[in-house]
Amino acid sequence: MSEEGRESLDPVRRAALARELLRALRSHCAGSRAEPRGSLARGTADAYSDIDLLWTVPDGRFDACVAAVPDLLGTVRGVASLRVDPELGNSRKRRLLFVDFDRLPLFWRLDLEVVALSVAGRPGYDQDNPAARRDDWSRPASALANAVAAVKAVLRGRPQTARGLLERGFARIGAVDAVTGDWFADITRLAEAAAAIEPARGPLAERVVRLAQDHRADLS
Repeated sequence: MSEEGRESLDPVRRAALARELLRALRSHCAGSRAEPRGSLARGTADAYSDIDLLWTVPDGRFDACVAAVPDLLGTVRGVASLRVDPELGNSRKRRLLFVDFDRLPLFWRLDLEVVALSVAGRPGYDQDNPAARRDDWSRPASALANAVAAVKAVLRGRPQTARGLLERGFARIGAVDAVTGDWFADITRLAEAAAAIEPARGPLAERVVRLAQDHRADLS
């Protein structure tokens, strides 16, 4: 069984990683604060929950802090992939970064929101601002994220959610395909189609397929 397999889904291990990430963020920038969000903060996380963190930084350090994220996270764990939410890709005060780590379950993606202190109390800041959007984003990478989320949805007993995620994933890369409900086959086809469109995403697509294989018995 691969690194994405069941035996690696130890919540204690994920909590330790979250603590290390929080320490790295806080120590990097004086005057900043980093805190958990979502299910980890509420104490309702299951084995498949990702890691949601909020990093609030001084306005004058915002750009430098965002630029430092890849190397900073790499001091904690090797970064396999990082992408920016295109809705906030050009925002001057708020960014949302999605990070997958080497040799860790794909379920445990880091969703890191970086916000400038002046807008810390405005959770929807720049969400509907056309000037904050960026067009140079990877649709195949986004489709692969949907594939991972679909595995998670099936394991949580939410087949309709999984179906919607896969349908949107195929649509995002312009693939004409029908979701059949054979989850392993559907997820594998989406991963392979994404990698065919953007070969640089091949390693991530292979990890997605391995993830589905590890949980194949539960995806039937």
